[in-house]
Amino acid sequence: MSLALIDIIVVAIYAVALAGIAIWVSREPAGATKNTEDYFLAGRALPWWAIGASLIASNISAEQIIGQSGQGYAVGIAIAAYEWQAAIVLLIVAKWFLPIFLKRGIFTMPQFLEQRYGRGVKSLMSVYWIILYTAVNLTTVLWLGGLAMNSLTGWPVMMSMAALGSFAAIYSLYGGLKAVALTDIIQVVILIMGGLAITWIALDKIGEASGALAGLSRLFSEMPGHFEMILPRDHSAYGDLPGIWTLLGGLWVLHFSYWGFNQYIIQRALGAENLGEAQKGLAFAAFLKLLIPLIVVIPGIAAVMLAGQGAIDGAALAEKSDHTYGELMKLAPAGLRGLVFAALIAAVVSSLASMMNSISTIFTMDVYRSIFRERTEHHYVTVGRISAFSAMVIALLLAKPFIGGFESGFQTVQEYSGFIAPGVVVVFLLGFFSKRTNTLGAFAALLGSILFNIALKYSAPDIPFIIRIWIVFMSCLAAAIVFSRMTPAPKTDQPVQLGDITFSTHPLFNFLALTVTAILIGLYMALW
Repeated sequence: MSLALIDIIVVAIYAVALAGIAIWVSREPAGATKNTEDYFLAGRALPWWAIGASLIASNISAEQIIGQSGQGYAVGIAIAAYEWQAAIVLLIVAKWFLPIFLKRGIFTMPQFLEQRYGRGVKSLMSVYWIILYTAVNLTTVLWLGGLAMNSLTGWPVMMSMAALGSFAAIYSLYGGLKAVALTDIIQVVILIMGGLAITWIALDKIGEASGALAGLSRLFSEMPGHFEMILPRDHSAYGDLPGIWTLLGGLWVLHFSYWGFNQYIIQRALGAENLGEAQKGLAFAAFLKLLIPLIVVIPGIAAVMLAGQGAIDGAALAEKSDHTYGELMKLAPAGLRGLVFAALIAAVVSSLASMMNSISTIFTMDVYRSIFRERTEHHYVTVGRISAFSAMVIALLLAKPFIGGFESGFQTVQEYSGFIAPGVVVVFLLGFFSKRTNTLGAFAALLGSILFNIALKYSAPDIPFIIRIWIVFMSCLAAAIVFSRMTPAPKTDQPVQLGDITFSTHPLFNFLALTVTAILIGLYMALW
């Protein structure tokens, strides 16, 4: 199924406008050149609305839109735990973690680790994050975006991936984080509009003459099993979402690793004008997080009924659930289909651009600069652009052989991220709040995270992934404490000094936090 002329015009207008705006906001005064703070942290001048929008645009990529709609089809609303619990984590990060990062003038997550534990820990994590972002995150977003484009346009997947990667590179390599963050405002608007359009069309088709709200009511009444947040033990997806453990176990570890200590996410907050703007930006992102299941999970649930009615290709969905969103896009009429297609492109390229910028930041500031010192700011910015482009080329080559064979791209990302996430969370939490934790304790947690994960994965394969992550987290925590106590205390200048940091927050932030929490409690009570 190909796009109509009006669809192509809509997508072309979006692409040209986005590239033009990115170049315009990235321009420098006559005679000025970008330094590393301008390129990697947008000059530390981002307002709250840009931070919140950019966080969501960077997060909601192909792995969410394609992967979670596929999981909505296969599992149901329970997959929304990845979105709704993240809202709480965003608020905790804003109140307790951002004050530390911003007070210390942190550029990158490895930089904090060097200050706290030394160069060895920084080097280990720099290499890990570069490999993870390139070989897992970039490849997954490229592959799933390519699948969706192939489903709608008929373009070969490789050509689709190359087009997405090239578009992301065009507007992000020149402008850096400022171009990415400010254009993400447009991306979020298009993403939400396109996502709501797909949701409305799918529900309206189910509701027939009675409309979309009737379609949603019909889904609730005829498919109650797809509207359970807490899955029973005999559910086929219990291994991925193990009942009450989605609330009590390792999902929190994954969230804190992703939203608190993940460079390509937290980099937006590091580029804030001040702490207050950063905290408001994360609160704004938490509110937007509440909406995401409406535009990615509900359409996936609707696809079950639509496939049964023959409205979409049920065989394609049965073969691979990641085809769900691409099939749903075919329901949109000409013109609107172009907007939905633009929304998908917006989700993919904003995430690609964010990851490219973060890879280049870590490589340039934490790896290259530590080897090649005393170079000009312009030189480091050039290295950043080259490293970002190189990462995209590598991801393009790895995408099909590395990600193409897995059943669910979304769960694949969680699995690979989970190998190190417990150790990362332990190292940062103890680095913040424990003065006794030393370098050896940090290495014990980071290396133990991989070893404990591998040991449990193969010795006890029936343990659900989220429970395994929790067990590994507790084991890493114990290892870090024991090894630190058995060896000399860190140098006096290594522990984080909290005496000059205030953790109090504005009454508006407190109100927003309570409101988000109350909404989430209501959602879980209604869908338990």
